[in-house]
Amino acid sequence: MTAPNPRDTGVAGTADAPGPLPAPAPDATVLSRPYRALSIGIVSVVLLVAFEATAVGTAMPVAARELDGVSLYAFAFSGYFTTSLFGMVLSGQWSDRHGPLAPLTWGIASFAAGLLLAGTAGAMWLFILGRAVQGLGGGLVIVALYVVVGRAYPERLRPAIMAAFAASWVVPSIVGPLASGTVTEHLGWRWVFLGIPVLVVFPLALALPRIRRLASGPVGGGAHAPASFDRRRIRLALAISFGAGLLQYAAQDLSWISLLPGAAGVALLVPAVLGLLPRGTYRAARGLPSVVLLRGVAAGSFIAAESFVPLMLVTQRGLSPTLAGFSLAAGGATWALGSWVQSRPRLEPYRERLMTLGMVLVAGAIAAAPSVLIHAVPAWTVAVAWAFGCLGMGLVISSTSVLLLRLSAPEEAGTNSAALQISDGLSNVLLLAVGGAAFAALGGGTVSHAATEATGSHPAAFAAVFLPMAAVALAGAWVTTRVRAAS
Repeated sequence: MTAPNPRDTGVAGTADAPGPLPAPAPDATVLSRPYRALSIGIVSVVLLVAFEATAVGTAMPVAARELDGVSLYAFAFSGYFTTSLFGMVLSGQWSDRHGPLAPLTWGIASFAAGLLLAGTAGAMWLFILGRAVQGLGGGLVIVALYVVVGRAYPERLRPAIMAAFAASWVVPSIVGPLASGTVTEHLGWRWVFLGIPVLVVFPLALALPRIRRLASGPVGGGAHAPASFDRRRIRLALAISFGAGLLQYAAQDLSWISLLPGAAGVALLVPAVLGLLPRGTYRAARGLPSVVLLRGVAAGSFIAAESFVPLMLVTQRGLSPTLAGFSLAAGGATWALGSWVQSRPRLEPYRERLMTLGMVLVAGAIAAAPSVLIHAVPAWTVAVAWAFGCLGMGLVISSTSVLLLRLSAPEEAGTNSAALQISDGLSNVLLLAVGGAAFAALGGGTVSHAATEATGSHPAAFAAVFLPMAAVALAGAWVTTRVRAAS
């Protein structure tokens, strides 16, 4: 006899478990006894990933300089991204067929191995290889965590655990760069990478036994999940990784010769994206396709705009890089606030309206940011606007995760979670490329990833980034009206 459908009980029986688990108490929370160890463990994993993500940008310029690899600096970022795309698709396939326990374990191991390789690298190519291994692990982990949430928690508790994931980024977004700078200055950049793998042991020891009990194994004990991987999706995953890598390589050198790898990247990306995202995503079909599209529209427009905020404040208003960075600090708290608001049970009937409000806030924040190009407008206007924009992102991003799990059959949660993450990551790259091209074309000068510097930046170049991204975010407000599945 197969285990009950996890949609009925909130948990999935497994081949390793002694039997199906009882339905949770009506008043259970994510910190109730059945979920406490799991919740603390997986949130701790997210917290460590967040610390690494926010700290590594501070240490990276020093690492590139000491390894004599400044010319290869951008590949340390693109290497992570391209392998993470493949890891997302692989994790989705792996989780749907054999449960999230293995991809999560191997993902954390790969993430830690990449950190160790980067931290001990004696040459830039080894450092980039470490970042690529780390990216593969990151892609495996993020999708496996979504599947764990979908299997181990009842539907009414999923908004709360997603809010906890968002809250895990608050402290790292504020403390991470400062802590990384202190460690880099006093102990060396290598310890930013070498210190985190040791800390992974605690959340693993806490979470893995509960994952094995609550969410391991194929759905229904293997009755519904094919044993082998979908080779076509694996090939598409390789295509999307190579395509994204070629596009990023072409973006490093805006010359005629770069059109060749750029065109090859597009030729690989287009069919891969169409094959990996739900059918109808590009035309905002109702239900799951619109949820996946909305994730990309929201994340891409916001992150592309946010990347230029410190640069604008430094070059146009004369702020120090530290002050410019602190202008975004309040956003971590308001993002977590928005995620907490969407998790309130009383607001569940109004989720789509909250998402629409969120995208309007995001569009308004992006549109308001370039107002500081007028020197009569106080520079702190950006900080206030961005706090509201992050509030909107908290409402939208966590809601897309909740809706995706609600609209996914248990045996498809991994594949659909991978699609959501692909939409998120790929839109970041594409809209950043579009924004960067517009910035350069209108006199933005040469932007350096290593520091917030631009040569000869013209105010119009910043407006050419922010206003189109605001329009994209406003289009996202329309997409929110399509996320409810057709009845």
